[in-house]
Amino acid sequence: MLKKYLPVILLISAAIMLYWIKTNQRGKHNNINISREIPAVNPGPVAAENDPIDRTTNTIEYSKHARCRMACRHIDETEVKEILTTGVINYSKVEETGEGKSYPLEGVTHDKQHVRIVFAPHENKLVVVTVIDLDTEWTCNCN
Repeated sequence: MLKKYLPVILLISAAIMLYWIKTNQRGKHNNINISREIPAVNPGPVAAENDPIDRTTNTIEYSKHARCRMACRHIDETEVKEILTTGVINYSKVEETGEGKSYPLEGVTHDKQHVRIVFAPHENKLVVVTVIDLDTEWTCNCN
């Protein structure tokens, strides 16, 4: 009797697994927290005269930590540059260490990720310290 129903059971199991995979693929769900106000699109360049970082720099360096976090959180260099030009500085998260200040810029990327990217001006370049997806907790093994 089991031999008779085994193909049907396997077919139903495969269909359920396919449905689960398709509904949980990245990009299928909008994992944005509904209680948070997030603009649908970035407002465009927001640099002002008193902006503490140079957003026009062509020299961006990525720390080893930032590269690892970018890989874990599916954030690429084009998204980093996008947030550099259109992101808003979160002044409550600005930090100052012996090496200087770091500025977290927040915004929504072209693929609808709400991110915070921390930049640290250093000489004539900007160093990307880390990248954070503000809506999704990604598993990551960065040290």
